[in-house]
Amino acid sequence: MSNVSFQNLPRYSLCSANANKIVQFMPINPRPMLQNLVNEEVIIRLKWGQTEYKGRLVSIDSYMNIQLSGAEEWIDQQMTSVLGQVLIRCNNVLWIQGANQNNGADTKMDG
Repeated sequence: MSNVSFQNLPRYSLCSANANKIVQFMPINPRPMLQNLVNEEVIIRLKWGQTEYKGRLVSIDSYMNIQLSGAEEWIDQQMTSVLGQVLIRCNNVLWIQGANQNNGADTKMDG
């Protein structure tokens, strides 16, 4: 088994100890997928608890802060309130999904 130096590897590379191969993953920019959801109904899951917001995606900025209109707050799959216009700070978001997408199905993000 030869020694592998990790100092010269790109930051996004992984080394598989079992296969002795270096596998590179290309990071994918999620912005094109998110821009396609503007003016669509979306579901946004927050990192904290089982909180979700459902509404129409009005805009998203370069930091991925999110503006929704007609927003509803759902906790534990029960609607708790109708909020109207909301701004969700980017670091609170766990995931975003189009409301009309199949649950459990992954969204293809083309780079």
